Amino acid sequence: MVGRSRPTLADVARAAGVSPATASKALNGRLDVATSTRERVLAAVAELGYRPGTSPVPGTSRRALAVVFDLPASPYILNVLQGVLASATDAHLDLLTRLAPDRATRTQHATARAWIADQRSSGVVGIVGLTLSEPDGLLAAAADAGLPFVMVDPVDARHRPMVSVRSSNWAGARAAADHLITLGHRRIAWVGGPDASTSARDRFFGYRAALESAGIELDPALVRSDRFEVDAGARHTRDLLTIAHPPTAIMAADDEIAVGVLATAHQLGVQVPTQLSVVGFDDTPQAAWTTPALTTVRQDLDGMGRLAVHTVLAMSSGEHPQSRHIELATSLTVRDTTGPAATPPEER
Repeated sequence: MVGRSRPTLADVARAAGVSPATASKALNGRLDVATSTRERVLAAVAELGYRPGTSPVPGTSRRALAVVFDLPASPYILNVLQGVLASATDAHLDLLTRLAPDRATRTQHATARAWIADQRSSGVVGIVGLTLSEPDGLLAAAADAGLPFVMVDPVDARHRPMVSVRSSNWAGARAAADHLITLGHRRIAWVGGPDASTSARDRFFGYRAALESAGIELDPALVRSDRFEVDAGARHTRDLLTIAHPPTAIMAADDEIAVGVLATAHQLGVQVPTQLSVVGFDDTPQAAWTTPALTTVRQDLDGMGRLAVHTVLAMSSGEHPQSRHIELATSLTVRDTTGPAATPPEER
């Protein structure tokens, strides 16, 4: 008796009452698929036990590494990618860049499982996720498939059984704040990243620890949180520099925010660093191109990418990481946007 053949994508499409192209879009998290249609496709997948092919294309021995992210248009992402690409090239791996499935569907088990299976069918031996939000479904599906998955700078690493590579964010921010305090600054503002970001929280805690160690009371009016974007830095800086007692220094949670800080200071006629000191975080190439050149905390972004690839390859060979959460050291790069605190008018 001939056994039952494996269900195909055409079978899923037929059961869901859609075309194979639409079924494929639904399984890959495309936004141009109606929610009701996606639900019918996922229900058909569950009912039929459909799984995309997981074998490489016959006749090829090529191996690949997949790198997945939400938003590729970022100097931070591009610098980490440089390290990933270099290590993948050294290991003779093809590098496949992937946008993650839509956030509305990536948490669904069937979508995550199909996405991971699609990577396997492309010859992928491991996955590197760059600052990927809500990765739980993909991480679980990868674990079920025995496919190594390493996160770089995870958005939220709390309570998640993942292997990750990140920087010593707390120590980096602490060093930057200490630098400003040594220069005589006491009103130091903080323009941070999203509250949900582990890195943003750790950087804020480092800033706060430096203030507490110096006996400086944290002023809630000088603390802001937003996206890691130039516009966020510009908007909050305008507010901070127009209050009754503006800060003499602003710490930004990344270089993009710091660029916005510098732009608004220039627009308002506030001189940097004689009237306002500014510190960023990341030390992306643009930090050296600002006017004045930006003092910032250096992360080894290239090294983070390289280490993530090495960890994935070790895991694919059956090795277990010595630590599930690896941190690389940060250092302060002092350039031209920091200087001694200006003397308040009432003390002149």
